[in-house]
Amino acid sequence: FFKDVLGYNQILLVYCQPLMRNAMDEVFTFLDFFRKQRDWTKFHSSKNLTMAIASESGELLDLFLWDRADDLDSEKVEEELADIVTYCIYLANNFKINLLDAVIKKAVENNVKYPIAKAKGTAKKYNQL
Repeated sequence: FFKDVLGYNQILLVYCQPLMRNAMDEVFTFLDFFRKQRDWTKFHSSKNLTMAIASESGELLDLFLWDRADDLDSEKVEEELADIVTYCIYLANNFKINLLDAVIKKAVENNVKYPIAKAKGTAKKYNQL
Protein backbone atom coordinates (compact mmCIF):
# COMPACT_ATOMS: atom_id res chain seq x y z
CA PHE A 1 0.00 0.00 0.00
CA PHE A 2 2.86 2.28 -0.75
CA LYS A 3 1.34 4.66 -3.25
CA ASP A 4 4.75 6.01 -4.26
CA VAL A 5 6.08 2.49 -4.96
CA LEU A 6 2.98 0.65 -6.14
CA GLY A 7 0.05 2.40 -7.70
CA TYR A 8 -3.46 1.71 -6.50
CA ASN A 9 -4.24 -0.29 -9.66
CA GLN A 10 -1.19 -2.46 -9.12
CA ILE A 11 -2.36 -3.34 -5.64
CA LEU A 12 -5.75 -4.35 -7.00
CA LEU A 13 -4.15 -6.38 -9.78
CA VAL A 14 -2.15 -8.41 -7.28
CA TYR A 15 -5.13 -8.80 -4.97
CA CYS A 16 -7.53 -9.99 -7.68
CA GLN A 17 -5.60 -13.14 -8.50
CA PRO A 18 -7.93 -16.18 -8.32
CA LEU A 19 -5.94 -17.97 -5.62
CA MET A 20 -6.24 -14.98 -3.31
CA ARG A 21 -9.96 -14.64 -3.92
CA ASN A 22 -10.69 -18.25 -3.00
CA ALA A 23 -8.48 -18.57 0.06
CA MET A 24 -11.07 -17.42 2.61
CA ASP A 25 -13.81 -19.38 0.87
CA GLU A 26 -11.73 -22.53 1.22
CA VAL A 27 -11.08 -21.88 4.91
CA PHE A 28 -14.78 -21.26 5.48
CA THR A 29 -15.70 -24.47 3.60
CA PHE A 30 -13.36 -26.45 5.85
CA LEU A 31 -14.69 -24.83 9.03
CA ASP A 32 -18.32 -25.15 7.92
CA PHE A 33 -17.85 -28.86 7.21
CA PHE A 34 -16.43 -29.28 10.72
CA ARG A 35 -19.37 -27.55 12.42
CA LYS A 36 -22.02 -29.22 10.26
CA GLN A 37 -20.68 -32.65 11.21
CA ARG A 38 -21.34 -31.73 14.84
CA ASP A 39 -24.67 -29.98 14.18
CA TRP A 40 -23.33 -26.73 15.66
CA THR A 41 -24.55 -24.33 12.97
CA LYS A 42 -27.76 -23.78 14.94
CA PHE A 43 -25.69 -22.26 17.77
CA HIS A 44 -23.86 -19.80 15.52
CA SER A 45 -26.26 -16.89 15.42
CA SER A 46 -24.62 -13.52 14.88
CA LYS A 47 -25.27 -12.62 18.53
CA ASN A 48 -23.69 -15.83 19.80
CA LEU A 49 -20.69 -15.51 17.49
CA THR A 50 -20.13 -11.92 18.57
CA MET A 51 -20.25 -12.99 22.20
CA ALA A 52 -17.86 -15.87 21.47
CA ILE A 53 -15.40 -13.47 19.81
CA ALA A 54 -15.51 -11.24 22.90
CA SER A 55 -15.12 -14.22 25.22
CA GLU A 56 -12.16 -15.65 23.33
CA SER A 57 -10.61 -12.18 23.13
CA GLY A 58 -10.90 -12.05 26.91
CA GLU A 59 -9.05 -15.35 27.15
CA LEU A 60 -6.30 -13.93 24.95
CA LEU A 61 -6.13 -10.81 27.14
CA ASP A 62 -5.89 -12.99 30.23
CA LEU A 63 -2.66 -14.54 28.90
CA PHE A 64 -1.03 -11.11 29.08
CA LEU A 65 -2.57 -9.99 32.38
CA TRP A 66 -0.15 -9.03 35.15
CA ASP A 67 2.77 -8.94 32.74
CA ARG A 68 2.76 -12.70 32.28
CA ALA A 69 3.93 -12.28 28.68
CA ASP A 70 7.52 -13.01 29.73
CA ASP A 71 6.60 -16.62 30.52
CA LEU A 72 3.98 -16.93 27.80
CA ASP A 73 3.63 -20.08 25.77
CA SER A 74 3.10 -19.08 22.14
CA GLU A 75 0.91 -22.16 21.63
CA LYS A 76 -1.67 -20.67 24.01
CA VAL A 77 -1.69 -17.43 22.00
CA GLU A 78 -2.08 -19.49 18.82
CA GLU A 79 -5.05 -21.38 20.26
CA GLU A 80 -6.89 -18.23 21.33
CA LEU A 81 -6.19 -16.46 18.04
CA ALA A 82 -7.46 -19.49 16.12
CA ASP A 83 -10.70 -19.43 18.11
CA ILE A 84 -11.17 -15.70 17.51
CA VAL A 85 -10.45 -15.93 13.78
CA THR A 86 -12.74 -18.95 13.40
CA TYR A 87 -15.67 -17.12 14.98
CA CYS A 88 -14.89 -14.03 12.89
CA ILE A 89 -15.04 -16.15 9.73
CA TYR A 90 -18.40 -17.62 10.75
CA LEU A 91 -19.77 -14.15 11.59
CA ALA A 92 -18.57 -12.71 8.29
CA ASN A 93 -20.36 -15.53 6.49
CA ASN A 94 -23.59 -14.75 8.34
CA PHE A 95 -23.46 -11.26 6.81
CA LYS A 96 -22.14 -12.45 3.42
CA ILE A 97 -18.97 -10.44 3.98
CA ASN A 98 -15.89 -11.53 2.09
CA LEU A 99 -13.43 -11.16 4.95
CA LEU A 100 -10.39 -10.95 2.70
CA ASP A 101 -12.03 -8.12 0.72
CA ALA A 102 -12.99 -6.39 3.96
CA VAL A 103 -9.44 -6.54 5.33
CA ILE A 104 -7.94 -5.19 2.10
CA LYS A 105 -10.61 -2.44 1.90
CA LYS A 106 -9.89 -1.41 5.51
CA ALA A 107 -6.14 -1.33 4.85
CA VAL A 108 -6.68 0.93 1.83
CA GLU A 109 -8.90 3.23 3.94
CA ASN A 110 -6.29 3.29 6.71
CA ASN A 111 -3.63 4.16 4.16
CA VAL A 112 -5.59 7.35 3.45
CA LYS A 113 -6.36 8.09 7.12
CA TYR A 114 -2.78 7.42 8.24
CA PRO A 115 -0.38 8.79 5.61
CA ILE A 116 3.18 7.69 6.24
CA ALA A 117 4.48 11.25 6.45
CA LYS A 118 2.16 11.99 9.39
CA ALA A 119 1.64 8.62 11.04
CA LYS A 120 5.11 7.06 10.99
CA GLY A 121 6.33 6.32 14.50
CA THR A 122 3.26 7.62 16.32
CA ALA A 123 0.24 5.90 17.85
CA LYS A 124 -1.96 8.98 17.52
CA LYS A 125 -5.42 8.54 16.07
CA TYR A 126 -5.96 9.85 12.53
CA ASN A 127 -7.88 12.90 13.72
CA GLN A 128 -4.95 13.92 15.93
CA LEU A 129 -2.22 13.73 13.30
